[in-house]
Amino acid sequence: MTLRAALSSAVREEVLTRNVAANVKMSVPRKRKVKLRSADEARAFLESARTREDPMYPAYVLVLVLGLRPGEALGLRWQDVDLGSAEMTIGWQLQRVAGQLLHRQTKTDASLPFPEIVTAALRARRRACDEAREAAGESWQETGLVFTTASGRPVEPSNFRRSFANACDKAKVRKVHVHATRKTCASLLVALDVHPRVAMQILRHSQISVTMNIYSEVSSEETRKALKRLGKQLGS
Repeated sequence: MTLRAALSSAVREEVLTRNVAANVKMSVPRKRKVKLRSADEARAFLESARTREDPMYPAYVLVLVLGLRPGEALGLRWQDVDLGSAEMTIGWQLQRVAGQLLHRQTKTDASLPFPEIVTAALRARRRACDEAREAAGESWQETGLVFTTASGRPVEPSNFRRSFANACDKAKVRKVHVHATRKTCASLLVALDVHPRVAMQILRHSQISVTMNIYSEVSSEETRKALKRLGKQLGS
């Protein structure tokens, strides 16, 4: 595939007259399936983090309940959160690129309502942030971010990934990479029979086909239940 791409570039640059690798048939690699949490595992994970007063618990809630990307959760600003109306605007992300920690805008802004579990988690985070600011005193660095270190600085994405993995171990649930949480969120929406169009808005997919691809990957448990119902119908 790399060679074919290179030769195609050479044809466009008129270095070659044709791409001799263009007609070579290649097998398409199988997509690796991501292990997804069940609703019970997600609940156990969040309950464990909340009980232990894990400082990143509110961030876990955002990625699992609302399907935020890790960078979107870490880049969330207080000015974009309205706890009164239970709504937030997703428009910023925190990423480390080429050795630099960048807080930059996402491609598009999205307004997202949130349920009570998110409201409670963010209120707790607000109190923790106020306490940290008071304890840090003059060493506090104001960034306006929801999630910060004890001195107000941005949370390193790599540190968040480690915290998430450690939280999985402490909750004794299957370890799922934090970047797979959006798919976990989608699988939970499937289990709750949420309409695909609604799930599309929650996950902020630009095309319904992306959402439907996830809906087609229902868990084996749900598949067994569906086949059992079908069997009962056909056997009656």
